[in-house]
Amino acid sequence: MSNETLTVPPTAPGTGDVPRLRIQGVGRDFHTRAGVTHAVAGVDLEIQRGEFVAVIGRSGCGKTTLLRMIGGLLPPTAGTIEVDGNNLWRGESVEPSAVTKLGFVFQEANLFPWLSVLDNIALPMKLRGVAQTARRARASELAALVGLTGFEKSYPRELSGGMRQRAAIARALSTEPELLLMDEPFGALDALTRERMNLELQRIVLETKSTVVFVTHDIPEAVFLADRVVHMTPRPGRIRQILPVTTPKPRGVDLQTTPEFNDIVRQLRADIDEED
Repeated sequence: MSNETLTVPPTAPGTGDVPRLRIQGVGRDFHTRAGVTHAVAGVDLEIQRGEFVAVIGRSGCGKTTLLRMIGGLLPPTAGTIEVDGNNLWRGESVEPSAVTKLGFVFQEANLFPWLSVLDNIALPMKLRGVAQTARRARASELAALVGLTGFEKSYPRELSGGMRQRAAIARALSTEPELLLMDEPFGALDALTRERMNLELQRIVLETKSTVVFVTHDIPEAVFLADRVVHMTPRPGRIRQILPVTTPKPRGVDLQTTPEFNDIVRQLRADIDEED
């Protein structure tokens, strides 16, 4: 596929509302002793409320860099990022009112080992001054939502990898974020646990009506979960194409045996192979 023939629809069809996330001309350069590294360049993307967008591409293509800019962790060197129409960045400073709308889940659960599951989930609410009774009640609801009922008093060392990630997702949801950002959240899990977590994440997102940006190296995972799959090119990371996945949700694992599913997976793999 040549760049000349590429068309990238920036907005999901069928909505005229202000998008949950608008990215315009975003780029990021890193300055080192060896020179300037252009990590991300010219990214334009709009994501609507309740949409699940997966971002794929080769290692080093800038997926995580883009997610960190969206998450208020790394300022862009070019372009603008808006959440609900409000600028996320003002120069190199993040706008507090915008960043409070974000939730982040990393590849590692990053739970505090000295806190119970319930206290880990409740921690963001505690930091925001939510009363103890209210935050513990909400943490219990979220523990049930992610399938951790009965493990509220357990400590991270007593949980499996999948259970720790469930707790991390619950913690990210505790402040009711407008936008949930997920960076390879299941990358360290075995294949069977990862499959179960994909089903669980789909259920949670449908129940909470969350808007999600999900970075992954796993193409079938991206196609299974997403409403749209964004394919980024090697450095500097640009959007090469955006493919819609129109299969209705909820989706079962048997979807992965259908011709429609495998056609999208094959197309994405072929396009990534063309980059060699």
